[in-house]
Order: sequence, then C-alpha cells, then structure tokens
Amino acid sequence: MKSCVTISLVEEARGGPFVFWDGVEDGCKRAAELGFDAIEIFPPAADAVNVDDIKPILDRHNLTLAAVGTGAGMVKHGLSLTNADGSHRAKAAEFVRSIIDCAGAFGASAIIGSMQGRHGGDVDKPTALQWLGDAVAELGSYAQQYNVPLIYEPLNRYETNLCNTMADGVQLLTNAGASNVVLLADLFHMNIEEANVAAAITDSGKHIGHVHFVDSNRQAAGAGHTDFGPIITALKSIGYDGYLCAEAFPLPDSQRAAQLTIDSFRKLVT
Repeated sequence: MKSCVTISLVEEARGGPFVFWDGVEDGCKRAAELGFDAIEIFPPAADAVNVDDIKPILDRHNLTLAAVGTGAGMVKHGLSLTNADGSHRAKAAEFVRSIIDCAGAFGASAIIGSMQGRHGGDVDKPTALQWLGDAVAELGSYAQQYNVPLIYEPLNRYETNLCNTMADGVQLLTNAGASNVVLLADLFHMNIEEANVAAAITDSGKHIGHVHFVDSNRQAAGAGHTDFGPIITALKSIGYDGYLCAEAFPLPDSQRAAQLTIDSFRKLVT
C-alpha cells in the first residue's frame, strides 16, 4: 500500500476535508518533504489539472497523481448525475468525462462522490439508482481508454440517500453491469454506516480500488477513535495494494494533519 494526501484547489470549499489548500506546488513540496508517495487533487474543473503544468511538479518532487475528484461538479457548479432534468444529467456526465480525461493523462482515476446526488422530489429512489448506475457504467467504459478504472464512492446518509454502505456500492455496480469501476472505501463514511468496517472491506474484496485513510472524526488518522489494526489487516487480506489517501480536515493545521497521517501510515503499514 502507498501513502497519499489531498490537495484542494476549490476556494469555495476551503476548510473542508482536504489537507493542503495552497496550490499544487506548495502541496507537492510539503508532501514530498514528509515522504508521501502520491497526491490526490480536488480541482474546480478539468482545466486546473493541466498535464504540462502539473507533471513537471510531480516529477520534481518524485510524486504520483493517484486520483482526481469530481466533487466540484456539485460543490461549485451544482451538477448531479441524478437530477430530474435530463439535460442537467448530461451536463454532469460531461463534467465527469472532462475530469476522466485530465486524470487519464497522468494514468490516474477520476472519483465520483458528491456528484451522485440524491433522490427526492420528482425523483424516486429506484429511478435515481437506475440513472446513477447507468451513468457510472457508461463513465467507467469511457475511462477504459486510459487503462484506469473509474472510482465510485458510497457516502454517509447525511451526504446522499442513495448508496451509503460498501454493500450498496457493490450492488449498484452489479446491477449496472459496470466493468471498469471500483469502489472507494472512505473510512470516515464507513465509520458512520458500517456495523464492522473491517468486515465490510473483506466482503467487498476485489471491488475496492481506492481508500480514504481518515479517522472517525474526519481528521487525520490517529486523531480520532478508529481502530486501524483490523482495517489494515482486512485490506491486506484482500490483496489491496493501492493508495491510502488522507482526505481529512486540515486540523489543527495542514502541516500537522499531514504529519500525523504519514506517521500513522508508517506505524500501521510499513
């Protein structure tokens, strides 16, 4: 397993659960100094992740781009893959494709989290799940051209009323016949929704392709009450060799959140 830390470029989300906030150069410099293997970027749009601008920074700091989030599609642009308006859903899917394209240039995956939206109003749950499953399957096929999977993230009940558990995520992918989509196991969301986080990881097995390494309070690993031992054991048992990425609040500040994350990673994994 490899270490990873988040960099947000979305000013409207400042203070949210991302570790570094002051640009790619600053985040990469600090990540490299602490010994991280990779970064995950949360951009306002695809043009903020230009390969000609960012690849030299990654190379200079000996880092990999692990993934690129699509969350600004919802947070900044108000787009959802389950909106009642078909033209809105098409615009949301196009936003995700643009992120897949920019991530793919680095051999990285795009992540669908908050853009999955919710059911309610004019959209019932079965319809929303059908739209979401169809979109995820289509976008996963689109990502195949870059030889990387699309990453889909189940979220806790306060952020979506569609897929809250890893089992929900597996069912969504199975029902949709998605063939190039993996699940993101976010330990914060799982702490809320799963009866047993380690068991949920074991049960999800091969479907897991990315992990958000964060504590029960959405702070850096080691700042809450999560028992990481069984979780790491479960990840090893399914042969997981991907990234453990800190999508955590920058508390008490970015530097100390990153330091605590890498210290916890080294203690638990290496």
